Amino acid sequence: MQPPPQPDNGWAAPTASSAVHARVRLPGSKSITNRALILAALATGPTRITGALRARDTELMAAAVAALGATVREEPTSDGLNAASGSAWVITPAWPGRPLRPAPARVDVGNAGTVLRFVPPVAALAQGDVEFTGDPRVAQRPVGELLDGLRQLGVEIADGGRGAVPFIVRGRGRVAGGAVTLDASSSSQLVSGLMLAAPRYEAGLQIRHEGGRIPSAPHIAMSVAMLRAAGAHVEVGSLERQAGNGTRDFWLIRPGPLAPGSIDVEPDLSNAAPFLAAALVTGGEMTIPGWPGTSLQAAGQILDVLGQMGAACSISPAGLQVKGTGSIRGITADLRDVAELTPVLTALAALADSPSEFTGIGHMRRHESDRLAALAAEIGALGGQVTELPDGLQVRPRPLRAGDQPFDSHDDHRLVMGAAVLGLAVPGLRVHNAGTVGKTFPEFGRLWRQMVEDTS
Repeated sequence: MQPPPQPDNGWAAPTASSAVHARVRLPGSKSITNRALILAALATGPTRITGALRARDTELMAAAVAALGATVREEPTSDGLNAASGSAWVITPAWPGRPLRPAPARVDVGNAGTVLRFVPPVAALAQGDVEFTGDPRVAQRPVGELLDGLRQLGVEIADGGRGAVPFIVRGRGRVAGGAVTLDASSSSQLVSGLMLAAPRYEAGLQIRHEGGRIPSAPHIAMSVAMLRAAGAHVEVGSLERQAGNGTRDFWLIRPGPLAPGSIDVEPDLSNAAPFLAAALVTGGEMTIPGWPGTSLQAAGQILDVLGQMGAACSISPAGLQVKGTGSIRGITADLRDVAELTPVLTALAALADSPSEFTGIGHMRRHESDRLAALAAEIGALGGQVTELPDGLQVRPRPLRAGDQPFDSHDDHRLVMGAAVLGLAVPGLRVHNAGTVGKTFPEFGRLWRQMVEDTS
């Protein structure tokens, strides 16, 4: 995203003067791209990744696998799958069967949860120390359960007892594997991180979750599907615990080679949310070409919740079409499986015709920002009423108006997207540090302004 011309005043979120009618091509999925990079780094031969997202989170992941010995290079494409760069990523392990360099390495995780949680289980296979550092906020994001899980497998971790960045994984070139029990109720990535590296462990891995419901569970299903597509043997099971004490889920990943060969990355459907929301706010129509008919992402859940709020959704050869009537319905919904949509859905709820209540999102207090507190504060500063609940948010629509101070992004890309949706209906809204949206969607600002200007 292009930095605003007056950074101290914030990015001026465009206001829609008429219904939007636009067609927006999305960048690749961050979640799929970063899983693909991990699988490629652990493979027995080169992997070609087309349609990959190029953004801060994925560049950090590419740098991480390179630090562990993989070769990452660009290769031209002629099929337009990566319109932003016109190239694919080709990942070559350091040598077949042993893709990790026998030397100390350093990994910068930034504020990327996938890098924080996917790379340490791989680093345990390195022949040397791997130091993990990152942005200040990432030290508050859950990773302790993952580090304890690695310790259960005999991996030495030096973290000063913090269970947080910075820490060092003392790789010894091999991990015996076996069984790990952990509580992944704070993040599904804790399971995915162990799962993705497990085929390279000598005995594979049995992962057992004991705790409350795992948020963003479709992302674990994504990891399972991608592992299987790369040749891994994965078994999945779940048992309800007695007396309402959550679930006992388990995954068995057997040891064996990984050979993805090629991976085509789907468009990032979470990044579609603000554009689809624009159709509801303005009573317009949005088309997303390339929307997958069968997806590794939570496509059905995304469209379901938008439909509940008033969107008419249909899929045709042209892509996904979403139409709004100009009226937004308040809803009660459990967003556990699509938690990343919360800032955009909260913005919609603040503009709705009736109250909303979102649950299943208490874990978002430890995302890129404390999203629940940030949304309550920033929408409250506009005159709205958003109340924090133990596990969610209650939103009561009120007339909104921009104040003297910009909407604070809290260095959170999803809050920028939520603010942009509000800006369609709130003239004069400005967003502090909107450039942080480049974490997952560098072209967001340009595409958003183009959407509004082309239909104003």
